[in-house]
Amino acid sequence: MTAPDTGNGSPVRIDGPWTHRDVAANGARFHIAEMGDGPLVLLLHGFPQFWWTWRHQLPALAEAGYRAVAMDLRGVGGSDRTPRGYDPANLALDITGVVRSLGEPDAALVGHDLGGYLAWTAAVMRPKLVRRLVVSSMPHPRRWRSAMLSDFSQTRAGSYVWGFQRPWLPERRLVADDGALVAELIQEWSGPRPPEDAALEVYRRAMCIPSTAHCSIEPYRWMVRSLLRPDGIQFNRRMKLPVRVPTLHLHGSLDPAMRTRSAAGSGEYVEAPYRWRLFDGLGHFPHEEDPVAFTAELVNWLKDPEPDR
Repeated sequence: MTAPDTGNGSPVRIDGPWTHRDVAANGARFHIAEMGDGPLVLLLHGFPQFWWTWRHQLPALAEAGYRAVAMDLRGVGGSDRTPRGYDPANLALDITGVVRSLGEPDAALVGHDLGGYLAWTAAVMRPKLVRRLVVSSMPHPRRWRSAMLSDFSQTRAGSYVWGFQRPWLPERRLVADDGALVAELIQEWSGPRPPEDAALEVYRRAMCIPSTAHCSIEPYRWMVRSLLRPDGIQFNRRMKLPVRVPTLHLHGSLDPAMRTRSAAGSGEYVEAPYRWRLFDGLGHFPHEEDPVAFTAELVNWLKDPEPDR
């Protein structure tokens, strides 16, 4: 398999059936790829990836009758790399700001990994802008905090997060040897069907765009360094507010970065229909490892007028 065509030479504006453009929100500029018409479904990537991780879901959602939009989070892909603003509250306001900038009354948020953490946050902070919530490979922020602090197995599985707390060295490691560590992490966190080498090359190139490695790590630095700070305690207290929109929670049974036990139980923070779906034999990237099964689960749930508990 050859690497995908990047059209104008940009490592992130990759050609496809989608359209690329930039939108302004929350004091920054965000790159999006979009296709289709209908109710908005906003796709949020995780680490160490960018919007392209949703390349399989964009056309499927468009065909199913949705306006599918995949955005690059602040500091990643084609979006602005600002000097600050990487705490989850502000990143969540980026997301809801993009919903408004797109002229939509609300969106179904679909978030993976860090994007899932932010989707949980946005559903609490701006509930009127979130129609439905889909989270993959990430527990509710309060569950994440508890697991990282009290579950030794999860602390060990999330050792990369602790490693990110060192200054400058993590950034250097991410871009060394043309982003080789990016490919290694994705392969290590995947199940038996990791993304192909050509896809890994795309993620490596995107991480090597200047300042991307630093901006990608900053949210994780905040998540750890704020654990005992007033801003972190206030955020954790704020996340006690329940999610009041239908929620689909997806997870790979073989995920080595976020253990199933850590993610399960997040439904205690949802006061609405909540569905838990475990994908047997998949790792941390179920939407890429088995895009057919993941997309079918996603589309069927979005089309269900009354998703049950």
